[in-house]
Amino acid sequence: MKTLIQTAALALAATITTSTFANDGATQVHGVPSKTLAEAVANFSEYNQRLAKAVAEAPTPERLQEIHELTYTLQTALEKINEEMDGLTDTLEEIHISSEAQQADEVQEYAADYLKTARTVIK
Repeated sequence: MKTLIQTAALALAATITTSTFANDGATQVHGVPSKTLAEAVANFSEYNQRLAKAVAEAPTPERLQEIHELTYTLQTALEKINEEMDGLTDTLEEIHISSEAQQADEVQEYAADYLKTARTVIK
C-alpha cells in the first residue's frame, strides 16, 4: 500500500513538472521560485513585463496558457514581497517606538534592518 501511494505521488509530481513556459521553453513547477526578497522583486519586475507583452497580443489559446503560467511566478513573487513587507511594517513600528522613547541604540538597530529590506524594493 505504501509503495502504491509513493508511486501515485511520483506520477502526480511528474505530471506537474511537465508544465512549460511558452517564452523560454524551460520546465517549471508552478513558476519560478522567489526564495529571497531580491529574487521576488526581480521576478515580479521581469514577469510583469512578460505579462504586459502577452496581454498586448491576440488572446489565442496558447497566449492565454502563457499568461496562466506567468501568474504562478507573479503570485509566488507577490507572496514573498508581502511577507517581507509585513515584517517591514513591524520593524518601522519598532523604529517609531524606540525613537519616541529616545532609545538611540534600538533606533540604529531597527533602522539598519528596515533600510536593508527597503533598499531591496526601492533603488
